[in-house]
Amino acid sequence: MGFPDRSEQAFVTRTTLHRRATAATAAALAATLALAAACWVVSIRQMTGMDMGTATRLGSFAFFIALWVPMMAAMMLPGAAPAVLRRARASGRVRAVLLFVGSYLAIWAAVGIAVYAVYRPHGSVAAGALLIAAGLYEITPLKRRFRRQCWASSGSGSGIGFGLCCVGSSINLMVMMVALGVMSATWMAVIAILAVYQKLRPAQAVIDVPLALAIVGFGFFILIAAPMI
Repeated sequence: MGFPDRSEQAFVTRTTLHRRATAATAAALAATLALAAACWVVSIRQMTGMDMGTATRLGSFAFFIALWVPMMAAMMLPGAAPAVLRRARASGRVRAVLLFVGSYLAIWAAVGIAVYAVYRPHGSVAAGALLIAAGLYEITPLKRRFRRQCWASSGSGSGIGFGLCCVGSSINLMVMMVALGVMSATWMAVIAILAVYQKLRPAQAVIDVPLALAIVGFGFFILIAAPMI
């Protein structure tokens, strides 16, 4: 009985490594989407009865952060799934994937701290003005640059770098949610859909410009209707 030659051993090794990598990426995808789904359930339960529109109060800092982090995980992790998969393939280690996801969510937690620091219950005029600003940002070169960087760094760098790019890309969407109802499950879902789409698809004027115009138009509608609200 002969021993397998080196080429056969190399083939077996490559096959084994490929299977392990495939299993790791599948596990990473399943865990990411499961965490996002669980955070949706937690967030909606915590927000029940809290939606007061523009007059919503945030409560204590500890309470708000405990709600904000699951909200961001629910909204942002589905769009970050491709980045998590690339990270899993590149590293092949669970620890590296956990560090990537954890640091990515830490960036969004920092955004939550900033929101808590500047947020105040406001009226329709402030909400309309913020929507107009958010719509205009949608078609700026800065927004397009952040979207490109978010794609370029997807899974190839640290979760912090990826998170910073995604914050720059999605910050106007967060402004919209905060302006319209930071504790609203409806606006949370709408903003999540937009954020996921923009993470998974490159910038396209044929879609982005009408979206920006719709946001700006909604902002002006709120300003015009403000005296009647």
